Amino acid sequence: MAKRVVVMYMGKVVEEALVEDLFLEPLHPYTHGLLESIPWIGRKMKTGRKQLQEIPGMVPSLLEIPEGCRFHPRCSRVMNICRKEEPPLVQKEGRRVLCWLWK
Repeated sequence: MAKRVVVMYMGKVVEEALVEDLFLEPLHPYTHGLLESIPWIGRKMKTGRKQLQEIPGMVPSLLEIPEGCRFHPRCSRVMNICRKEEPPLVQKEGRRVLCWLWK
């Protein structure tokens, strides 16, 4: 029903894209984590059932927002700059992503 989707984390837009683009190639690590945590009926690996992935850690309190990128304490691709500075919202091929990976 929707043409575009917006993914938010702790009150901030972290990714915006056409629905198909976002599901085929998520750019933000949070979006990727969300999609990996969706159960799909009949989805199996060669060795049997694939265990659902989870995003490690807990969502921080809005009263104690982390410095830098809000997602960095839970991010599997965190870099030093993520801990210090909030990333800009980058335009990339008709999409928007809030992540230093794409700067």
